[in-house]
Amino acid sequence: MTTTLITGANKGLGFETARRLVAAGHTVYLGSRDAERGRHAAEQFGARLVVIDVTDDASVAAAAKTIEADGGVDVLVNNAGIAGFEGQTQDKGVVGAAALTADMMRPVLETNVLGVVRVTHAFLPLLQRSAAPVVVNVSSGLASLTRVTTPDTPAHAYPGVAYPVSKAAVNMITVQYAKAFPNMRINAVEPGYTATDLNGRLGTQTVQQGAEIIVRMAQVPPDGPTGGYFDTTGALPW
Repeated sequence: MTTTLITGANKGLGFETARRLVAAGHTVYLGSRDAERGRHAAEQFGARLVVIDVTDDASVAAAAKTIEADGGVDVLVNNAGIAGFEGQTQDKGVVGAAALTADMMRPVLETNVLGVVRVTHAFLPLLQRSAAPVVVNVSSGLASLTRVTTPDTPAHAYPGVAYPVSKAAVNMITVQYAKAFPNMRINAVEPGYTATDLNGRLGTQTVQQGAEIIVRMAQVPPDGPTGGYFDTTGALPW
């Protein structure tokens, strides 16, 4: 039986990924900052709730201790993330380079980058005990320097700074961890522009479509790719 932890899973892509992996036979720990929302989500399809705030060391350590006591983990999906001031909602526009401040950027990096490192570090001892450890880091197409520098593309047109920077950092974390732990399958994925709370539900695809690549890479075999960056069509340019 494969045991999987998904952070930020009480809604959106994380919720759909959890639902799909439970259906595929995984024992899924649905990670949520809010215990009540997490409990409600987990009960819908038989996941196990674990309260985890990826920005809080004590919360992450407690989650790791809980899951270790229950037998450990095989798959970690680092899904929790925020858009910060760059969420494209009806009442909040994207903050470009001219207006961006360090204070605006700090919470995005704390959640999207340091959160990935914090959670991965805490769960590495458990993952290393697994016969087939897998880590999936949810990135973005906006993390691709190639895409962002290609004129006349949606990525090139996007003016925001903090969110793309955070996801570019996630890509580098993915590569470096994959090199450091060759026994693990560690990859970054691009779900696509999905309608979730992150973007005020302005995304052009459903959570079912967006979760596809996360679910696929969460089930990658021991001889599968590692240190890569993928969407549903295959490898993406860095």
